[in-house]
Amino acid sequence: MVPPTSPTSSPAAPVRDTAAPAASPAAPPGRRRTRLFALPEVRWAALSAAAFLCALPLDLGGAPAWAWGPLYALCYAAGGWEPGWAGLQALRGRTLDVDLLMVVAAGGAAAIGQFLDGGLLIVIFAVSGALEALATRRTADSVSGLLDLAPARAVRLTDGTQEGVPVAELRVGDTVLVRPGERLPADGTVLEGASEIDQATITGEPLPVGRTTGDTVFAGTLNGTGSLRVRVDADAAESVIARIVAMVEEASATKAPTQLFIEKIEQRYSAAVVVATLALLAVPLAFGADFTSTLLRAMTFMIVASPCAVVLATMPPLLSAIANAGRHGVLVKSAVAMERLASVTRVALDKTGTLTEGAPRVAQVHLLPAGGLDEDTALALAAAAELHSEHPLGRAVVAAARERGLRPPEAREFDSVPGRGVSALVSGRAVRVGSPAALLTGACPAVTDAEAEGRTAVVVEVNGEPVAVLAVDDRLRAGAPEAVAALARLTGTGPTLLTGDNGRAAARVAAEVGITDVRAGLLPQDKVAAVREWERAGDKVLVVGDGVNDAPALAAASAGVAMGRAGSDLALESADAVVVRDEAAAVPAVVALSRRARRLVVQNLVIASVCIGVLVVWDLAWHLPLPLGVAGHEGSTVLVGLNGLRLLRESAWRDATGA
Repeated sequence: MVPPTSPTSSPAAPVRDTAAPAASPAAPPGRRRTRLFALPEVRWAALSAAAFLCALPLDLGGAPAWAWGPLYALCYAAGGWEPGWAGLQALRGRTLDVDLLMVVAAGGAAAIGQFLDGGLLIVIFAVSGALEALATRRTADSVSGLLDLAPARAVRLTDGTQEGVPVAELRVGDTVLVRPGERLPADGTVLEGASEIDQATITGEPLPVGRTTGDTVFAGTLNGTGSLRVRVDADAAESVIARIVAMVEEASATKAPTQLFIEKIEQRYSAAVVVATLALLAVPLAFGADFTSTLLRAMTFMIVASPCAVVLATMPPLLSAIANAGRHGVLVKSAVAMERLASVTRVALDKTGTLTEGAPRVAQVHLLPAGGLDEDTALALAAAAELHSEHPLGRAVVAAARERGLRPPEAREFDSVPGRGVSALVSGRAVRVGSPAALLTGACPAVTDAEAEGRTAVVVEVNGEPVAVLAVDDRLRAGAPEAVAALARLTGTGPTLLTGDNGRAAARVAAEVGITDVRAGLLPQDKVAAVREWERAGDKVLVVGDGVNDAPALAAASAGVAMGRAGSDLALESADAVVVRDEAAAVPAVVALSRRARRLVVQNLVIASVCIGVLVVWDLAWHLPLPLGVAGHEGSTVLVGLNGLRLLRESAWRDATGA
């Protein structure tokens, strides 16, 4: 039987634009995603890397220079022109960046025949720049795509007439009709009708919430089985979903740039190397020194002083940690992101979809004395009545019966009333399953207990008599308590729970996982405010979440981790890392791995600095033969590279997880 149509959707009203609601807003919004090779930075980096990889075996294999020379030239040109041009532009602004130094060092290496060294530097910086450009564009794509959550058109009611209009034309005070299964076009207040609204995109609540006359609703949320007349309370540009977009863009733009260690000292280091090289060339020539020997000494200095070893001191540990984490289902987006994870001092966790699975389940079956049924019978009857329901609570009841091996009997005369529940004739019994407000006239201890624990109470009625109360909640994610404890040990501070869900549900989950600091009923801007409060106090905050409502906080925090299996596009793009397999234990593991990578970076920087210092002093105080300088330079580079690769071992991940 088709659910009865609400009076608010009477078909008698004329419609001037019947095509307005034709495209179902309930469908997931289309994903706006820039293609990989749509960016010029990616195309140039790919060409540079391909040319280098083609030249490398020819060079090492002793092929003639005409075979590999043009390939190296292509590598230098494709990968070096953009950072070189950017460096020249920076010079116009009286700044000297490490990109220009890399291009000059690569050119110097080529000038004395070290084509492979120069090409490797060029490829490293070209690929790094391409990845940064791609990450920036993908984040912008997801922010833009978020606006697709709200439908493009709405049905406006004017003097009893239905008119299809663009959402942008809606004004405060207009009345719109929202049919079953449609997304709401604007923030507003329900004037007529009753339905269940899936508000997960805004509040993160795992279950649809009942909404009736006088209740507030949000644009982009999904209407359930009832029809609603809604008064528009805010323009499209001022809706909650639009404010989420603005917050993510603002947080991404104002977030202090985190740089790798070498980039923090690039100005002084680059200037010192350039000045010293020019001095080594100009001063001896001014006193009549031989040009060839002076140029050779200056080039030797530039080679031994170039930050190849320093760059490799930083990158291999971080990239090895990224690769190891990737093998275990954690995608860390960049070396900078891995470094951010190592610095966190406080952790904020979302509830639904992060600590919990984000899917309702029947936690308990409370039998009522007057029913005279056992748990299996009551659950089987409820499942039979809910078998044809599309409501998440109904699916949870059916799933619970199947988990117990029960086979619900056939139901007839199925009926559904929005906001009240379902009814059906099951094996000759009239069964109703719905909310306590709809099926109970007085207080019920089982309902009170369930609601006190933050669970949703569902009443089962048979032949007019309440027989059971089903307590429905969100299933805790496996390993969540252990993950919370591990994060507390790593940071020295217990994590905080930030959730848009109600306080009782938040308190129950927090107690189960061992969290004492709980902040519930938060909108996205409230989560951002909490993160910024901690950041102003000097903390480096890690936010872990999965939904659209978590994205602004993920973008505003020092580091963000998204649960990837059911995470929203915006959350996945705003985060620094994505837990692909949704394993809670992976969050503290990747933090621990990042801290180990940071320790290796410090070790490598000490090794590289000592080697560079010895070679530079040798070249300045005495005479360093070029082959010996190159050997020392390359030896230190290989040494720090091998040290950084230690994090590729399987034991590194086991140590991080404590297994």
